Amino acid sequence: MFGNRTLRYPDRASKHKMSHNPWYKKGLRFECTQCGACCKNHGEYAFVYLTEHDLRAIPKFLGVPRREFVEQYCTTDEGWVVLRMDEPACAFLDENNRCKIYPVRPKQCATWPFWTENLERSVWEGQVKECCPGIGKGEVTPAEEVERIARETDEFYAS
Repeated sequence: MFGNRTLRYPDRASKHKMSHNPWYKKGLRFECTQCGACCKNHGEYAFVYLTEHDLRAIPKFLGVPRREFVEQYCTTDEGWVVLRMDEPACAFLDENNRCKIYPVRPKQCATWPFWTENLERSVWEGQVKECCPGIGKGEVTPAEEVERIARETDEFYAS
């Protein structure tokens, strides 16, 4: 659920350029602790943008018609369909902090925390680290891989 309120997928690549010599050139450490913190409402940071792909895959996985899924679980934000966050956590986060739709979770969820807007040092070491206890833990993900994931996420939402 940790989505930056300023995040607007259609123009994010133009706002957040990746450096040729990034501060994270030796890579970034991240290990999912399965705490579910990224799936909890963080006030203004509570937007999971859904693509047409998500709007087909998730209802199919749940065995419900798309219309029913959208009415029950979604709202809109500046023209985007987003998961509704009226509760403290995503409706698909279970009591054990596991995602009930994990196999078809939105791209935004699957690529956390390697998003272009999170790759600014102040953001990574600030609000991202505050939200996620897995920052700074685990294996190092090489800078090239971090940027590949961020770029593919940007392209996915731009299409």
